[in-house]
Amino acid sequence: MTIHPSELIVPGPTPTGESEKFWAGCRDGELLLQFCERCEHWVFYPRTVCPHCWSDRLDWRRAAGTGSVRSFTVVHKPGHPGWAVAAPYVVAVIDLAEGPTMLTALVGVEPAGVRVGLPVAVRFETVGEFVLPFFAPVPPTA
Repeated sequence: MTIHPSELIVPGPTPTGESEKFWAGCRDGELLLQFCERCEHWVFYPRTVCPHCWSDRLDWRRAAGTGSVRSFTVVHKPGHPGWAVAAPYVVAVIDLAEGPTMLTALVGVEPAGVRVGLPVAVRFETVGEFVLPFFAPVPPTA
């Protein structure tokens, strides 16, 4: 089975002062990541200081929204009942094009079709009152 986000009735994220711009970007259809102006590393998840150099000179920039599957698991028994309509579904760690990794659910693919290295792209989906970033396989080019 593949996830159909519109069918999910799950608790949403809890935006914080550090993450509000990330969630606003999702609402606008943009994957925003922090970028450290001191050491020039991309940063995810949102935070107040760079995990590479401890600088607080973090700025928000638009990311490509592409990456590849680093690792994944198939969830057969969700931890929240709202995800039961989607089970089994895939939760994956994505290597973003900019370097950081992001934990997310995959859409548009059956669990048997997922492999490490699979190219993926972000797809923004409305779930309840939030717009969440899921990732889906990138179709091969001819």
